[in-house]
Amino acid sequence: MTLRIVGAGLGRTGTLSLKIALERLLGAPCYHMAEVFARPEHVPLWHAAARGEMPDWQRLFSGHAAAVDWPAAAFWPEISEAFPEAIVLLSVRDPESWWRSASSTIFPSSRSVSGPWREMIDAVFEQRFTGRLEDRSACLEAFERWYADARARIPKPRLLEWRASDGWEPLCRALRVPIPDEPFPRTNTTEEFHAMLAARTNGP
Repeated sequence: MTLRIVGAGLGRTGTLSLKIALERLLGAPCYHMAEVFARPEHVPLWHAAARGEMPDWQRLFSGHAAAVDWPAAAFWPEISEAFPEAIVLLSVRDPESWWRSASSTIFPSSRSVSGPWREMIDAVFEQRFTGRLEDRSACLEAFERWYADARARIPKPRLLEWRASDGWEPLCRALRVPIPDEPFPRTNTTEEFHAMLAARTNGP
């Protein structure tokens, strides 16, 4: 199995819904931050990647058909190079809407962990996005820079821009698969994120 989708969009752009949708379309797992929670042995690999020591991508993503969300999205250039036939999926969102969501979910939760998890997360953000997660202006500047860079660097034949409101159709067209006769999964709202966080008793 090889990656058919490399996600280049930031977290909080519908990436958990994408994970569920892509697993439905591809019939195989999609790597997401949720996968890292289940595989703590991957934490030092991502930390090393943030230091410039790239892992064996084929081995890391063994058994997966797609990868979206942090931390994989932070390394989309390297991952897309390792999987040259994969579509590069750029999930997008209105910047202000993204900031309101990220600043009330993943950013504060990233500060609540410690040890190797905190070190990995800090390194990924600092090296690939911004370390100033409490600073709205810094994050929005990083957001705009991220998407401008992705649009400039991803070859047009490989690029698929997608918004959560687009649903199944663009994904199915790009993958050349039928549109499922079911609603597109929409999950991980801010409220659901906080409920999940409260329910996790054995997290990092």
